[in-house]
This record gives sequence, C-alpha cells and structure tokens, in this order.
Amino acid sequence: MSTLTHAVHDSTTMLRRNLKHAIRYPSVGLGSALTPILMLLLFVYAFGDSIGAGMGGGRGTYVNYLTPGIIIMGVAAGSMSTSIAVCSDMTEGIINRFRTMDITRSSFMTGHVIGSVIQTMVCMVPVVGVALAVGFRSGATPLEWLAAAGLLTAIAFAVTWLSVALGLISKTVESASNKPLLIQFLPFLGSAFVPADSMSPGLRWFAEYQPFTPMTETLRGLLSGSEIGDNGWISLAWCAGIALVGYVWSRSLFNGTSKR
Repeated sequence: MSTLTHAVHDSTTMLRRNLKHAIRYPSVGLGSALTPILMLLLFVYAFGDSIGAGMGGGRGTYVNYLTPGIIIMGVAAGSMSTSIAVCSDMTEGIINRFRTMDITRSSFMTGHVIGSVIQTMVCMVPVVGVALAVGFRSGATPLEWLAAAGLLTAIAFAVTWLSVALGLISKTVESASNKPLLIQFLPFLGSAFVPADSMSPGLRWFAEYQPFTPMTETLRGLLSGSEIGDNGWISLAWCAGIALVGYVWSRSLFNGTSKR
C-alpha cells in the first residue's frame, strides 16, 4: 500500500469515527443550525420592517438581504464543534492510543475537518428551509445554487482548519468552546445584517476589508442571481489563505504535542 493510499484509508477511518460521534451526539451539531435560525427569526420579526424600510422596501426585502449573512454566520458557527471535539480528543487520552497505532499522523486532523464540513453543510439545510418559510426568495439558477454550495464548503473548510488549531491550543473543553466565538460573530461586523456603507467610518473600513464581507456579498449575489464582481475571487483567496494558515498552525501544534 502506497503512502498516499495509506493516508486516505486512515483519514476515511477517522472521518467515519467523527461522523458516528456526530450522529450519537447530535446536540452539538444542532447548535450550529439553531443559532442562525434564532438570529434569523429575531432580526426578521423584530427589525425586518424598519430595516427593510430603510432599504427602500419592507420585511421581504430585508429577508432576502439577511439570509445570505445568516447562512455565512451558521457556517462560521459550525467551527465551534470542531474545536471542542479536537480538544476533547487531546485531553481525554484517546490521542495517546492513536499514536501507538500504525496510522498516518495527519489523518486525525483530516478526519475532524472533513467530518465537520459535512456536518456543517447538513446543518445549513434547515437554516435555508426556515429562511424560505419566512419569505426568502431566490432568483438563482441551479448552477448558481451549486456555486453557492461550493463557496460555503470552501468557507467551512477554511474556518474548520483554523478551529482545529484553536482546539489544539486549548487546555480544557470549556476554553475550546469560547475561542471560536470571534469567528462565529465576525460576520456581525461585516455586511451580513446591514450594508457596510451605512456604518460609521471606522467600522465601515473594518467591514469592507474583513474576510466575511466579500464572502457574504458573493453568496448574496449568487442567491439573488446578480453580479458578484471581484467578490468571488477575493472570497476564494481569503478561504485559501485561512485554510493554509489553519493547516500549517495545526500541523505545527500537533507535531509539537507528539514530541512531548
């Protein structure tokens, strides 16, 4: 068996393990869907009429604007479960068992990442369902829906690798659950809930240059069937950069713990 085949086989085994954990303990994964659903309902029914009027429409206008931002926030929220799962494995001793076995070292992290991405994408299905129920309407073609799913997968992949690193540096599960909060709520400081040009100058500058704003605008354009401009390439560049940083950081941390 070649090195690559061995790595794929071990990663698949770890993936199967993590998916079984997700099925056995669905509450953690459901939280990734529950949080954005609650935020969607809160903003639509509490602020939808007033913010929609400010946009020159009504609640329906705001639902169409808000939904892509809520979906992005939900994808970011999925990173919390990864950080918790990685920290739990590292602190409960199972990792020591893995190190005594003839498995590829990177398969531990790869299994967590791919499993989390699958879980996050599944959890976004009810979010989209609730959005449709409260009035969201998309002008996207099937190809644009497919591109939107690809974008969300890329975002989930990137933030999950970063969350693996956050889980590895955490000493307790409690701290691992807190560290990804910045990732989860960073879309708040972008164009997810209100247009960036309606913010104060300092916050507007931050919103325009942080990664989740072009991601949100790209998803918004894809779901509405409108132009996305340069936001698509900028979003993919951010995803590649975040994933690379998360992978290198995680690999360095994991190799460091192996030498202790």
